[in-house]
Amino acid sequence: MTVTTNPLTDLEIATNAKMQPITEIAAEANIPAEAIEQYGRYKAKLDIHQISGEANAKVVLVTAISPTPAGEGKSTVTVGLADALHQLQQNVMVALREPSLGPVMGVKGGATGGGYAQVVPMEDINLHFTGDLHAISTANNALAAFIDNHIHQGNVLNIDPRRILWKRVMDLNDRALRKVVVGLGGPVQGVPREDGFDITVASEIMAVFCLATSLEDLKARLANIVIGYTYDRQPVFVRDLQVEGALTLILKEAIKPNLVQTLEGTPALIHGGPFANIAHGCNSIIATQTARKLADIVVTEAGFGADLGAEKFMDIKARQGGFGPDAVVVVATIRALKMHGGVAKDSLSIENVAALRQGIANLAKHVETVRAFGVEPIIALNRFITDTEEEIAAVTEWAQANHIRIARTNVWEEGGKGGIDLAKQVLEVLEEENNFHPIYELHESIEAKVNAIVQKVYGGAAVQFTDSAKKQIAQIETFGWDVLPICMAKTQYSLTDQASMLGRPEGFTVTVREVIPKLGAGFLVCLTGDIMTMPGLPKQPAALRMDVDEDGKAVGLF
Repeated sequence: MTVTTNPLTDLEIATNAKMQPITEIAAEANIPAEAIEQYGRYKAKLDIHQISGEANAKVVLVTAISPTPAGEGKSTVTVGLADALHQLQQNVMVALREPSLGPVMGVKGGATGGGYAQVVPMEDINLHFTGDLHAISTANNALAAFIDNHIHQGNVLNIDPRRILWKRVMDLNDRALRKVVVGLGGPVQGVPREDGFDITVASEIMAVFCLATSLEDLKARLANIVIGYTYDRQPVFVRDLQVEGALTLILKEAIKPNLVQTLEGTPALIHGGPFANIAHGCNSIIATQTARKLADIVVTEAGFGADLGAEKFMDIKARQGGFGPDAVVVVATIRALKMHGGVAKDSLSIENVAALRQGIANLAKHVETVRAFGVEPIIALNRFITDTEEEIAAVTEWAQANHIRIARTNVWEEGGKGGIDLAKQVLEVLEEENNFHPIYELHESIEAKVNAIVQKVYGGAAVQFTDSAKKQIAQIETFGWDVLPICMAKTQYSLTDQASMLGRPEGFTVTVREVIPKLGAGFLVCLTGDIMTMPGLPKQPAALRMDVDEDGKAVGLF
């Protein structure tokens, strides 16, 4: 987020804004009145069956360098770019993920942009919004209850309680729930077994929700979820429990995309929210395709850096959705680049061109990653007030010397106006042909696909699979599931699987400790490092600053 002398917080800017009724936003976007299901004056769900046309809009993907505590502003640039295109009279729509309460009340913050480049109503979106995440939590936990009830009632499917993969979830960071025991209290209470909780956005149902193309596809994907194995090591699916219809029923309203607006009145679809470090990090295909029917340009973002969200957008979402990015924006800040160059957080306001040049190596790797997919990137240099002309010149000269498009943005302070240069360059790229392609083929072995990601995307030398992972791969191959794409679960802070290794490490080995089949989502999750599917809260969580005033208005929400 750009540092500025403006005294207003993001929340104050958002609550002071005069929003248009959502019906007006819908009308301007040519959304039929019969497709609108209002949630108050400023939010609505869309009945996609009432929206016709071809999904043929150009897609602009916004990604970033490896994130740092210094801040990059990817969501802010995404919103600001859409507003800038809107100012240039383009028929544009922005498509974003829904925030999770875990990081909102923990350390990461919200997912609605910042400053004068936000989607609103910000406080609603960052809290409960239209209830989608609660529906996903409910569906996930209903399945967990059905599994334990089946075992309690006689276990006709011969499920081995020691080999149940399915965990319960909640939409908060709670490390105490990572490992639990359920079914205690005697025969009436169920069968005791070890269990655990993931955060909702790590649930396979969230991934299914975001990769489904229709209600029918959602139901089919839910049926394909593997919940565990029998005593004789055979997979047990949701369809074996015969509850996919009930789970679909729980999600039938949530699967409809949510329509809101930016501060400048650009229509925005916000739908689905898988993390990019432990899931695939992209908003729903249904929302993206709906936006592609309604607009000529869709601006969307993928979580964290290009090594995570963007890789998964291009290798998983684009492959399953049948489209690719027509332009890719890589967001960077001079502050973050200096941190990648070894500067401490409390010294980032001091000019340090030498450290900046060293940190540019991280940006260079993300540019190479985008190019590896056959797309030429545009760097968005997100401006901070502490940036010096010498530092700006260093980044600009490096980009020009390497024939990389670069544009300065100041959308936090200026809204769409601060993204006009970026928008003009995006429009130029959209007129050009690209050679987009995934970086591996599905028929390749699991080891080959993981190696492709580690070597071509992370810049690593090799992959090491633990004995446990090797056994899981052998089992996956036995069942014929090895043709699925890979979803790497990795720290967002480093190109490696070690969070402390900033910049651009080389010659490293990534260790895959587990390979988990997610047949409903249609990918294999490879767990690396110490990545957790249930995060914990920091020592000083953001929740300590949050409150509500006597009028019911949010306080301290960023």
